[in-house]
Amino acid sequence: MSNQERLKRQIDEMLEVQNARQRRGRRHGRKDDCRNLCDRFAAILHAEPDETNGVCVAARTRDLEASIMGRETNSPLVFPQFFSFEGMDNNGNALNLGETVILQHEINPFVERLVKQNIQVTAIHNHWLFDDPRLMYIHFQSVEPPLEFAKKTAAALSVLKDDK
Repeated sequence: MSNQERLKRQIDEMLEVQNARQRRGRRHGRKDDCRNLCDRFAAILHAEPDETNGVCVAARTRDLEASIMGRETNSPLVFPQFFSFEGMDNNGNALNLGETVILQHEINPFVERLVKQNIQVTAIHNHWLFDDPRLMYIHFQSVEPPLEFAKKTAAALSVLKDDK
């Protein structure tokens, strides 16, 4: 099973309960509009879409080779890329969030691309100890139309190169 398939399965399981709650009381037209926008958002980012409770999450994994504590890993917890939007206002602006695993040498060019496009970098940190190569995780955000955020993010992601 690939990292992408594992991540999709975990997201599906994690959101199953939320989806059950969501089914009550939603207007179909608004839900369809949000799902359509979510699909477009995810397509720009080459990710898998999921829309729950008005939150669009687009997820994918990086295809990197790494080990933790001397053991090879293919865990989707290690290689995630998540992008989301929610809370669209009347002007079409939404809260947009992103997170990706990133290699140390990719941090500066990636951050530079985000900042030049007015996307705020909010955190850079590690998740694991004794990982090789050193894996870092970066969080970023903006308030703007979701498809604009997706295009800007996709442009920044172009500096990241997968191993496989």
